[in-house]
Amino acid sequence: MEREKFEELVEEALAEIPGKFKKFIQNLAVIIEEKPSRETYGKTGASPFSTILGHYHGVPFKHRGPFYGNLPPDVIVIYQKSIESVCSTEEEIKKKVREVVFHEIGHYFGLSEKELREIED
Repeated sequence: MEREKFEELVEEALAEIPGKFKKFIQNLAVIIEEKPSRETYGKTGASPFSTILGHYHGVPFKHRGPFYGNLPPDVIVIYQKSIESVCSTEEEIKKKVREVVFHEIGHYFGLSEKELREIED
């Protein structure tokens, strides 16, 4: 898939975040990379044989205190080639992008992998 089309899918997914959550999102950058680096695998503890589709870096919203501020933005990285590798069609890619964006936004709010898996199931 062309990078521009993939970027549009990410933007569409971000636009679909419900307003009651969106109003609390501040100082967050969402970027697209082709695939995760070795460093990302190390930080996440994921097996190098696993596929990382997205990654959140930052201080989760629920862990921010009254003195939180003047920091660089938190970052959500969406990995285009990783997502494409687990999908067969453009429609599957669109659905997976939305799922990954929402999953990483869940991490932004402080949900653990376990909590997110329970919600997704």
